[in-house]
Amino acid sequence: MIINKAANPIRVGVLGFGGLGQAAARILAAKQEMSLVTVADHHGYVYQPQGINIDTAISTYHERQSVGYLAEGGVLSSNSIQDVLENGVVDGYFLALPNLPNTFMADVARQFIQSGWKGVLVDALKRTSAVEQLLELQTALQEAGITYLTGCGATPGLLTAAAAVAAQSYAEIHSVKITFGVGIANWEAYRATIREDIAHMPGYDVEQARAMSDQEVAALLDKTNGVISLENMEHADDIMLELAGICDRDRVTVGGVVDTRNPKKPLSTNVQVTGRTFEGKISTHTFTLGDETSMAANVCGPAFGYLKAGVALNSRGITGLFTAAEIMPQFVK
Repeated sequence: MIINKAANPIRVGVLGFGGLGQAAARILAAKQEMSLVTVADHHGYVYQPQGINIDTAISTYHERQSVGYLAEGGVLSSNSIQDVLENGVVDGYFLALPNLPNTFMADVARQFIQSGWKGVLVDALKRTSAVEQLLELQTALQEAGITYLTGCGATPGLLTAAAAVAAQSYAEIHSVKITFGVGIANWEAYRATIREDIAHMPGYDVEQARAMSDQEVAALLDKTNGVISLENMEHADDIMLELAGICDRDRVTVGGVVDTRNPKKPLSTNVQVTGRTFEGKISTHTFTLGDETSMAANVCGPAFGYLKAGVALNSRGITGLFTAAEIMPQFVK
């Protein structure tokens, strides 16, 4: 299918080309207002100003483990992010990178700041502590001319933003409860995401999950029949809603179930916002995502909606760090 792009589409880069990065690329293939011009992975990058052939990029990655092997625009590199910054002309990047170790995304942000690049960055960070690290870079991002939107996936992201809107019915918020269900047919398609989930399990942390081999991950999933159950996670929805003035972070809870052997969701993803109205009544708003929408759709779709919003802000000289609970995403046609 050939899509006629807009006259001046937003030039987008995707950093990280695992399951999430590839899904992001497939979403962009059908968008007129955005054009994927660069992709970077662990071993190389590809830059094509006219737009990347996404099917070719994905097949090359599967066959040779790097887009650097692409005949047109591919470059093998052990420092691919820096090379992309020096050689590509990009309006905004989606950081589809695993935040392993927990300092990684902040380190990437510093790399962008130090490079002198100006534009828009969007991530789908999960952990509260990771967002706190970015908050320390607020002034540096602003002075560098970077508009950075963090926590812009599904949760944090889509569900956090829904909670911020739902909260408007109430005079006081008593609780925000986010419950997610994720179904994937094969965990190996989302290795980094699954490792981040394992890091939330009792008895595990980020470094342990990062150090696990694929065989060790598979052995753990064998013990749980492929299911990961998570409760009271360290999820940045809490700090994002606190920063937005919705409620204190201790009133926000996040948990869910990930089935790594079945594409059908084990339960419906939803957010419940309970509060007291100005009339003194206690009520709960519930926003439920359709079971047919995949994790990739609910993460990458919002990420690009926030990237479009970020480009609009950046063009008006509005820079610095924002969260998905502060800015309304714009739909990308």
